[in-house]
Amino acid sequence: MKISRHFLSIMFILIFGSLVLAGCKSESSSTTNNQENTNQNPSGSSEGTASKGKYKIGISLPAADHGWMGALIANAEAEAKKYENVEYILYTAKDPAKQTSDIEDLITKEVDAIVMLPMESAALTPAAEKVTKSGIPLIVVDRAVHTESYRLYVGGDNYGIGYGDAKYLVEELIKRSGKPEGKVIEITGVPSTVTDLRSQGFRDYIKDYPGIEIIASQPGDFTREKALKATENILLANSKIDAVYSQDDDMTIGIVQAIKDAKRQDEMFIVSSGGMKEIYKMMQEKAKPEVIVSLTYSPTMSGTAVSLAVKILEGKGLEGFWEKEVPHNIVLRATPVTPENVDKFFNSDSKY
Repeated sequence: MKISRHFLSIMFILIFGSLVLAGCKSESSSTTNNQENTNQNPSGSSEGTASKGKYKIGISLPAADHGWMGALIANAEAEAKKYENVEYILYTAKDPAKQTSDIEDLITKEVDAIVMLPMESAALTPAAEKVTKSGIPLIVVDRAVHTESYRLYVGGDNYGIGYGDAKYLVEELIKRSGKPEGKVIEITGVPSTVTDLRSQGFRDYIKDYPGIEIIASQPGDFTREKALKATENILLANSKIDAVYSQDDDMTIGIVQAIKDAKRQDEMFIVSSGGMKEIYKMMQEKAKPEVIVSLTYSPTMSGTAVSLAVKILEGKGLEGFWEKEVPHNIVLRATPVTPENVDKFFNSDSKY
């Protein structure tokens, strides 16, 4: 069959045009993919700048002087150990001066990120500012600092803890006496945003009940020993107490001991905060003085902080977020544990 030159010319043009269009389409797809990758790790970002995907993370925490803090330290270290490309330096301190020195040492060691739970909010604020000015992403855990220059805050709803404890206290007073009246004492923590928020939430709720009076408030500094002494002093000065607001479960252990020593365990009940195994056992055993609630958030937040520090260094966001970055603040909900639901939370294998 004879094919004309005119027909061959048309076929050549069609085939050549198809090849050109295919090449253009391939080049366009490649360019789009490169743009997407650039958007995920924008040039000039302070995040994800550690070389070769290997990161050094500094962790600065208070010493484990009570159970919740012990669990928090253990969780931070357990998370850091999961990553083959992460080297970590863990410091614990017993006072703000030592923690400030630890932070300065981590800056000198040129770590890529720092995870810090400040012992005291105001005392550690200058150290937090120094970290940020050094260009190191700072992840603050639990107790906030008086600056917004940190990269990430991971904490619990401390205002909600105080507010929730007050709600349970008012309801229990009504249940016991038929009216919202009573004399209440408060044992507080160390000078920090946690202490301030728990006190504020508690007072904001009970201010609508003028028959409820806070007759004494003393610091227990989040330790059972200091809480025991503070409670002993208050018990000696007050012949009638209807309820105790404890800002921390470890302090509650000391408070309970002081009340038992004074043989006044049938006189008052306690609302607490923290989520400790010993408190849960008291609830299960219906021991007196009764702890009717412990508002809690988990010490696993330190593991979350370390995990998110890695994501920040890698320039990644959270799953489900369209934004390819970690948020500035993450606040965990306060969960009430009571004698009615304590069995769901009690873990006999847990150290804390």
